[in-house]
Amino acid sequence: MLSKKMEQELNEQINKEMYSAYLYMSMSAHSTNTGLPGFANWFMVQYHEEMEHAMKIYDYVNDQGGKVKLKAIDEPLSTFKDAMDMFQKTLKHEQFITKSINELVDLAIKEKDHATQIFLQWFVTEQIEEEGNDNDIIAKLKLAGDKGNGLFMIDKELGARVYTLPAESTE
Repeated sequence: MLSKKMEQELNEQINKEMYSAYLYMSMSAHSTNTGLPGFANWFMVQYHEEMEHAMKIYDYVNDQGGKVKLKAIDEPLSTFKDAMDMFQKTLKHEQFITKSINELVDLAIKEKDHATQIFLQWFVTEQIEEEGNDNDIIAKLKLAGDKGNGLFMIDKELGARVYTLPAESTE
């Protein structure tokens, strides 16, 4: 059973994950509008992953006898300077999410909520991957610059990313 504080904080995390999805959908739209279909694809896959994250927490709160309370989702940014700007903002956002997940783990430890602590380990591992992916793409963008063949090659690479819906997903 979740404490009221843990339930409240997990509901806040659902909102943050939903905002993440919304942000990446906005970046996908911006990429489409600027002629970067591979970037648009990458961000749309990211959108689906973030929705999956929100649903994992949603299911967990319900499974633990808590009450899900959905809140309004803030409007995300909709314009970006260039591909590098989008990925720098993506990395900064993922670092914010990592901090938030870590704070949830700290709360679970403080409350001796072992079930939630174990549940959150998946998210800790996921955030390592998220930040690593963002750093890799930023490094490629630095090498390629923001114009020409290098950007075209990165766009083509990002276009190959595929989202696979997990079998246990409720999305």
